[in-house]
Amino acid sequence: LEVLDPEQNRTFKDNYLDIPFDLSEVLFITTANDASTIPGPLYDRMDVIELPSYTRTEKFNIAKRHLLPKQLKNNGLEGRVALTNSALYAIIDGYTREAGVRNLERTVTSVLRKCAQKIAAGEAEKISVSAAMVRELLGPEKVKPTFISRKDAVGIANGLAWTSVGGEMLPVEVAVIPNGSGKIEITGSLGDVMKESAQLAVTYAKVHAEEYGIPADKFKNTDLHIHAPEGAVPKDGPSAGVTLTTALVSALSGIPVRHNLAMTGEITLHGNVLPIGGLKEKSMAAFREGISTVLIPKDNASDLYEVDAEVKEKVQFIPVANLSEVLKHALVRSGRTPARAARGVPQATSLIANEKPADAHKEPTAVM
Repeated sequence: LEVLDPEQNRTFKDNYLDIPFDLSEVLFITTANDASTIPGPLYDRMDVIELPSYTRTEKFNIAKRHLLPKQLKNNGLEGRVALTNSALYAIIDGYTREAGVRNLERTVTSVLRKCAQKIAAGEAEKISVSAAMVRELLGPEKVKPTFISRKDAVGIANGLAWTSVGGEMLPVEVAVIPNGSGKIEITGSLGDVMKESAQLAVTYAKVHAEEYGIPADKFKNTDLHIHAPEGAVPKDGPSAGVTLTTALVSALSGIPVRHNLAMTGEITLHGNVLPIGGLKEKSMAAFREGISTVLIPKDNASDLYEVDAEVKEKVQFIPVANLSEVLKHALVRSGRTPARAARGVPQATSLIANEKPADAHKEPTAVM
């Protein structure tokens, strides 16, 4: 702190040399993958420039224009090896999952070296690498499909989370166990904040049970099990309330949740939806998984300018102010057509960064 503070570092004394130094004109540049691990007093003295994760298209163009030509030259393969567009996309989608392109460059280099081995062995003079050949050279895909609801289902809602390497989809499951005693079980390595959100979700469901056709005695005669898949991954953060409530109301009422919709936002006891952080990363995760509609807190509508144009073209963002709006859009009721909103454009009454996420000040891997 003494080194960075301009009020103190004019006479910074080095304990090794035992003489003072004037560091007031020195510019210090540091980097970090996760700002939440930086001590508060140190972070307060920094001017922070945050670099968001790249989109799939940005990674493709970086690889094609810069990484591939660089590694072709380094490996002496210019004019002898070419990677098709489909091959680059296969590497991006199947073998790397990161915010940047470091592993992408390593994987491209690995493909080129395997091609060089074939050329050196006399198997070919020139090689054009296709998507199928990528799998032949690198083996089975390392990035497995994300577990999310792929069809309208009762008791499953798709949530969005922020991580240090970008956004992730985090579904929430709820099972209603008959002949119970009103017990609530919460599993999936959930932190204290998410457990509190689950309690809020249960309270909201009890208060609004009649509105969604939930029998009043159902909470007394059944047990509830709330689970976030991938139990080995710690999860916490104040933006899972809407997902938990939607999955819970769906399970209790028997009304399915739209599979092509994701959501993020915390809730209050009376059902208001509170703003979240990390919107850009979360929206990127929804875009990557082919989600067509994302529910975001109404107060985050102004943050849509940070979301990539490519994402806004494919994903419909719907700002919501309370849980009744969330459930109106998320639950599939017969004879109801979901309201449409302009893509990426806030509406007056209804419309899922690398700004520093408000919910990223904790240690967990996934912050909802």
